Amino acid sequence: MFRLRFPERDIGDWAARFPSSDSDARLGEIRPRVLARGHLTRAEFLTLCSWKSPRSKPRCRENSEHQVRTLTRAALGASDEALKIDLLRLLRGVEWPTASTLLHFCDTRPYPILDYRALWSLGYVKPPRYTMEFWLAYLDYTRRLATRLGLSIRDVDKALWQYSKEKQG
Repeated sequence: MFRLRFPERDIGDWAARFPSSDSDARLGEIRPRVLARGHLTRAEFLTLCSWKSPRSKPRCRENSEHQVRTLTRAALGASDEALKIDLLRLLRGVEWPTASTLLHFCDTRPYPILDYRALWSLGYVKPPRYTMEFWLAYLDYTRRLATRLGLSIRDVDKALWQYSKEKQG
């Protein structure tokens, strides 16, 4: 299902080429607050959604503070992988890539960000139709890859994205 376009041993090198930015630091500041309280605030939710998909901002703004707090608390507290992402996708403006981003930055477990660049680096010319089966396979593949290489899921994400950025054309 997934075929890395470059040698696994190069993931650390590709991750190191990923440009750092102020937004990385800002997004990283959200995580400890969310972990401490167990849910996202509407402002944090909008920041993460905007970072992942600026086009979804108007739809994401339709969610109330209560909806964001309730659904993110339930998702982050769930142990079932399918339920976690399904709960987040109940929020307006949140589809698979944005839901994966919320999990990536806010859950205690490691989650990859579902992104067309990362998928290209894993052998997809164009992203497939997202399904639960695909998401769970992607989650398993990237977690195993990170564990096997002794890297964080964030490093794997950065490497996949950067390789595509430089090679996809």
